[in-house]
Amino acid sequence: MWLKPEEVLLKNALKLWLMERSNDYFVLQRRRGYGEEGGGGLTGLLVGTLDSVLDSTAKVAPFRILHQTPDSQVYLSIACGANREEITKHWDWLEQNIMKTLSVFDSNEDITNFVQGKIRGLIAEEGKHSFAKEDDPEKFREALLKFEKSFGLPEQEKLVTYYSCSYWKGRVPCQGWLYLSTNFLSFYSFLLGSEIKLIISWDAVSKLEKTSNVILTESIHVCSQGEDYYFSMFLHTNQTYLLMEQLANYAVRRLFDKETFDNDPILDDPLQITKRGLENRAHSEQFIAFFRLPKEETLKEVHECFLWVPFSHFNTHGKMCISENYICFASQDGSLCSVIIPLREVLAADKTDDSSQSVIISIKGKTAFRFSEVKDSEQLIAKLRLKCGTASSQCDISTEVAITSDSTGPSDNFEVQSLTCQKECSKAVNTEALMTVFHPQNLETLNSKMLKEKMKEQSWNILFSECGRGVTMFRTRKTRHLVVRGIPETLRGELWMLFSGAVNDMATNPGYYAEVVEKSLGTCNLATEEIERDLRRSLPEHPAFQSDTGISALRRVLTAYAYRNPKIGYCQAMNILTSVLLLYAKEEEAFWLLVAVCERMLPDYFNRRIIGALVDQAVFEELIRDHLPQLTEHMTDMTFFSSVSLSWFLTLFISVLPIESAVNVVDCFFYDGIKAILQLGLAILDYNLDKLLTCKDDAEAVTALNRFFDNVTNKDSPLPSSVRQGSNESDEKSSHIKVDITDLIRESNEKYGNIRYEDIYSMRCQNRLYVIQTLEETTKQNVLRVVSQDVKLKLHELDELYVIFKKELFLSCYWCLSCPVLKHHDPSLPYLEQYQIDCQQFRMLYHLLSPWAHSANKDSLALWTFRLLDENSDCLINFKEFSSAIDIMYNGSFTEKLKLLFKLHIPPAYTEVKSKDSSKGDELSMEELLYFSQLHGKGKIDIQAYLSQWQDELLKKEENIKDLPRMNQSQFIQFSKTLYNLFHEDPEEEALYQAIAIVTSLLLRMEEVGRKLHSPTSSAKAVPGIVCASGGPNERKTESHLEKNSSSLREEPQWSFAFEQILASLLNEPAVVRFFEKPIDLKVKLENAKTSQLRSRTKM
Repeated sequence: MWLKPEEVLLKNALKLWLMERSNDYFVLQRRRGYGEEGGGGLTGLLVGTLDSVLDSTAKVAPFRILHQTPDSQVYLSIACGANREEITKHWDWLEQNIMKTLSVFDSNEDITNFVQGKIRGLIAEEGKHSFAKEDDPEKFREALLKFEKSFGLPEQEKLVTYYSCSYWKGRVPCQGWLYLSTNFLSFYSFLLGSEIKLIISWDAVSKLEKTSNVILTESIHVCSQGEDYYFSMFLHTNQTYLLMEQLANYAVRRLFDKETFDNDPILDDPLQITKRGLENRAHSEQFIAFFRLPKEETLKEVHECFLWVPFSHFNTHGKMCISENYICFASQDGSLCSVIIPLREVLAADKTDDSSQSVIISIKGKTAFRFSEVKDSEQLIAKLRLKCGTASSQCDISTEVAITSDSTGPSDNFEVQSLTCQKECSKAVNTEALMTVFHPQNLETLNSKMLKEKMKEQSWNILFSECGRGVTMFRTRKTRHLVVRGIPETLRGELWMLFSGAVNDMATNPGYYAEVVEKSLGTCNLATEEIERDLRRSLPEHPAFQSDTGISALRRVLTAYAYRNPKIGYCQAMNILTSVLLLYAKEEEAFWLLVAVCERMLPDYFNRRIIGALVDQAVFEELIRDHLPQLTEHMTDMTFFSSVSLSWFLTLFISVLPIESAVNVVDCFFYDGIKAILQLGLAILDYNLDKLLTCKDDAEAVTALNRFFDNVTNKDSPLPSSVRQGSNESDEKSSHIKVDITDLIRESNEKYGNIRYEDIYSMRCQNRLYVIQTLEETTKQNVLRVVSQDVKLKLHELDELYVIFKKELFLSCYWCLSCPVLKHHDPSLPYLEQYQIDCQQFRMLYHLLSPWAHSANKDSLALWTFRLLDENSDCLINFKEFSSAIDIMYNGSFTEKLKLLFKLHIPPAYTEVKSKDSSKGDELSMEELLYFSQLHGKGKIDIQAYLSQWQDELLKKEENIKDLPRMNQSQFIQFSKTLYNLFHEDPEEEALYQAIAIVTSLLLRMEEVGRKLHSPTSSAKAVPGIVCASGGPNERKTESHLEKNSSSLREEPQWSFAFEQILASLLNEPAVVRFFEKPIDLKVKLENAKTSQLRSRTKM
């Protein structure tokens, strides 16, 4: 590798480097200890340790070339090499291309400048594509060299970043280097002759956390397949941890959770992943989640600045975040003040005349925002003007509507946009919230509750006059305070749209809902059937859903969403949530609210495995441990909280609380996201803490919580008694204390409001690994339970076999951008069908695990075994099929093993195999292997004839159902060859060859006699029966003898052999019986397979 020319003082290096070659201008050196017998003794050992500790390139590149000028002690290092071949190549290049030119220069300085320029040019050309995105390309090149040399992984394995750190082996820290690549976490250390090399695949990581104790002040704990690894002494622990977390989550999603990965094209190509890219992605995700923006947005710029808050008359310090279509601002304390400005609303971006570096953003509705102390404000204004010009041309329709927002309110802004489409739609779409239709507020009968409701409305109107109304309103602590009190019935739909971000989705997709409704009408699939079944189970006691109006609206919204997002389709709990949305929002708004909930606010909740809900339950358990330790001490099993809280998360408490109380929870959820649900869950457990601590079992605890939910009321709810689900006022004399939902929510904010968004985001990422690995473990246990009933393999052997099987599947996907195997992975399939391997992967496993893998025709045997197991001809086999073959090879009786070999040499397993490249012998290329695996009887072999023959045999001998089709002449020759290959290098090799020669000769004679008896007039010639019956070199004569006669036999009626004939003949040969019945240690084979599985793909 060419190096950036750097000065080296040769005098200090002489003891560490040995001269190999030299001329007037260059020196080739070798590191002391490398290539010497015994590693160069103590000196070599110390040099190796020094290289490792000081991170010397010499550790992985023990050769180097220096440029020298006469009469100077200063040398320049210009190249290094991992081996002699590499460095010699560089040396030869210098001699051929540089040496001749140097003689024309007059001064040493000119020579040095020329050499430096030439080497830099070579480096620039070499790294034009690979290292352009790295912060320090030169250092990264060196790190990449060390990574490749130390671990020998394929070139496609992309190194993302590297860190110096300590790995704790017991209580001893080992200083070395941690390399983070797309598929592996790797660590290398070399101290005093002790080399430590770790390679942990990200998909095997089940736990990743930051820890600290007395010895380790701050370390990163990695748990993989039950093993614990601790790494410490990082310069930036948080940065390292976040990158590790992202890479682990990326691998897990790519391999286990294809459902969500398909929706994320950014990470589709592992070769494009960089450290900077991952950091930017993490910031974008947090930015989108905090401001509830469409998931297509990416964070482009962040500027520290001050925003003028007009109603408070002060500048608040914070960050301005800019994406493709939005300008957002959040104060340093996020809850103090935040603003979202869609570029579609911006009319102009200007600067002020003073020196405050201010940016004025003018929006529709005669409002302006002033950002001051903005760095590079002029550049920012130019970019915003460019963006606004583009944005305004795309959103002409919304311009006219938004200007009228002062008088009509933002909730009416969308009617014009979708009006045309709705008129064209064949089915009417409700343009009113169901609550206004079924429970219009009667202003003439103002009772105390209605007065309170009007006072709430007035409070919000005052807030609107101060902070603005609509998508660009200021969100402040006062906003949160009003949300906690409960949003007024008349404003609920509008504010849900605003706080959820659904207002932006709807504004940028005018007419989309009406279009989807029309397309989805009349569709019939599993989702629509489930929707129809659940329609009348959604708030059945509410009048709105006892009428066709409500039911039809619910049907349209759910069917439209299932059509929009077929990967989710329809899941239970979506009907309950949507019915509540329809009560307070117009139909189209309810649809976009459902989109916001399912796709942004509760990611992965509404799919078949409800991974998102399980992740948030794990987060909830973690928060219980932190905030309610006495409860976790009392509850021996934390899974109780998971089982009891699942419905809380899936339905946002709607299924457990009365509707009039549940809507207040939904208010907080749309404002604060999942944080509100977690806080409320903690508050409920805290409120019932004393009761739960006295409960003796889970059932008693569930009863106590249900009784509590029954007594939650909303004393301020203006809903009529016919709709309310809570306890009636007449029940007040009951012994149970009523709890007001507003007080409960207020208490949850006061006690647990310090839980930060960032912490929840981090805990979600951390627990996602644990949840998915737990689901994978469940899948494995179910597969093993099913398979163990049909095989003789022990459970621990099956467990190890499954790990190797799955690892092989993933290894083939690591470096393949569009791996076809991953496309077949579907977690919703039955457990056995979730992971299936193709022929190439099966061949690798066959070579690693089969006791017959030493055979010269092992590729053909692997192919035929695969074809035999692939009964449905889809070119994939599952673990049950795979383990059944391994089980016979190791635990089968003589008859079972022979039967397997017999079946491998008759269709549908058998197909004639011949490699195109004769120099490779019996070895098959990947393309040939895949071609032959897909043949399934095409060409010379007539499978139908064999099937009918097999059927005839079965019908003739019904008493023996295990009869197999007969084996023809060419198949028998191949069968004999396979036996010869299997017996090669066996201790009893000669006796086995002799036995096979006797058996083949006997069978051929028997067939000849039998054929003469059946056809006495036949003039066929008898096959010479003298077959060489000695082992060793004569075995090849036997094979050639069989092949020579095969051509003459093909001209006559085909010979065929029944399985019983072959079995009976071989049973008379003790050497053959001993060979197939001798025990083989599967444990050793499994251990070797595990260690060599990755190594077989590396250069090590």
